[in-house]
Amino acid sequence: MHQNTLNLPPAPLKTKQEGQRTLVFDPLRRRYVALTPEEWVRQHFTHFLISEKGYPQGCVGNEVPLTVEAMKKRCDTVVYDTHAQPLAIVEYKAPHVQITQKVFDQTWRYNLPLRVPYIIISNGMKHFCCHIDYAKNCCNFLADIPRYEELLPQTK
Repeated sequence: MHQNTLNLPPAPLKTKQEGQRTLVFDPLRRRYVALTPEEWVRQHFTHFLISEKGYPQGCVGNEVPLTVEAMKKRCDTVVYDTHAQPLAIVEYKAPHVQITQKVFDQTWRYNLPLRVPYIIISNGMKHFCCHIDYAKNCCNFLADIPRYEELLPQTK
């Protein structure tokens, strides 16, 4: 896996070999995890959110457990506000996986228990961000991944 294979800035990843497996250090989970193509995207994308978009590291969690329709699932990444309320969920796919309606449907199901205002999907090459307006029951695609402060509800 090469840095230049993603449409994301380079990330300073720490890797190590454990037998035949390559592991990567996840600073959010504070441990080494298997370096799969999806994990490669996750590590670069979370680095991008924190270093380029101003997301506080303490407000971003990887592999967050949740229950969807009585089934235990794991959300790839959840972004929280400073009061630990979920603001966004991020779903990752490997770079070779196309982002289809099926991927959006999966992410939408993961959002049922959280009801976050933002959904982000990335395969490292293409990135999509939707803002969900629950009052109007609609979803608007954004041109770019918002900065952290743009996710926060505006106080009047």
